[in-house]
Amino acid sequence: MKLATIKDGTRDGKLVVVSKDITRYCAADNIAPTMQYALDNWERVAPDLEVLYRDVEHQAVPCERFHESEALSPLPRAYQWADGSAYINHVELVRKARGAEVPESFYHDPLMYQGGSDDFLAPRENIPLKDTAWGCDMEGEVACITDDVPMGLSAEDAAGHIKLVMLVNDVSLRGLIPGELAKGFGFFQSKPATAFSPVAVTPDELGDAWKDSLIHLPLEVDYNREPFGRADVGKDATFNLAQLVAHAAKTRNLGAGAIIGSGTISNQGEDGGPGKPVSEGGAGYSCIAEIRMIETIKDGEAKTRFMAPGDTVKIQMKDKDGHSIFGAIKQEVVQA
Repeated sequence: MKLATIKDGTRDGKLVVVSKDITRYCAADNIAPTMQYALDNWERVAPDLEVLYRDVEHQAVPCERFHESEALSPLPRAYQWADGSAYINHVELVRKARGAEVPESFYHDPLMYQGGSDDFLAPRENIPLKDTAWGCDMEGEVACITDDVPMGLSAEDAAGHIKLVMLVNDVSLRGLIPGELAKGFGFFQSKPATAFSPVAVTPDELGDAWKDSLIHLPLEVDYNREPFGRADVGKDATFNLAQLVAHAAKTRNLGAGAIIGSGTISNQGEDGGPGKPVSEGGAGYSCIAEIRMIETIKDGEAKTRFMAPGDTVKIQMKDKDGHSIFGAIKQEVVQA
């Protein structure tokens, strides 16, 4: 099924069930008033939400037009937002550009940071930027939302706790990252508010594209209305979402509504080296930093600038028939 949260004047919005083609919705507040309530009570309310989803599909209940611009992020705020780095190709490029090797542990022990979860951007909300020197970058990712996850579970068991999947724009301020990492205490100011897709879907909604806790479809990233990234989410992933959930829960329980991200989607080139731009027949990139790293490796300096006010980004994913699955994250950078 497909779920969304629409604006209703409250901080947490109203939960709605959305049609498969994401054109219609029916309010689900008689079942679960908010997305968080649904996740807190998933075993009890999910069957009723599934019935409503079928009724929406068969037009057996009154529906309203679904406008993606009226959607908040599926969880407008969350108890937990932790982002991993499942695509080591991305890490390798970043480190190679500065002449550093990737530690062997990175290939079996995922990177992960705890992001700010109290204030997410809506999928059509502008990205505020105070200073272009901060190096504003988009990061196209996927993420899962869990129910209650017990501490210390295996990756195999973690897969069953993935209840919803969605897309992510994990905004990064690249110019602030080096100084923060130099303190040895991780990201904070360099990771402003994140945006998620208008719609979150249950894994079964993805059909054959959901396999081994990964989506096997390209993530489409357009930058200033031009194709920028078409990386396949199911390709070159060192870790899947279930492994990242298990990693996050190694020493702590995860509460219902925890969001775990994949990190920037990144594909190698056909020769195993850095990928090529979409304009040259490659899969392109899901963030600006990656093409800057390739430019640095190749030419000794980065040429592509980071985002500035007026720049736009669009992130979406289509099924094999070309239909949008999650709706689109569409944002413009504006002067804060």
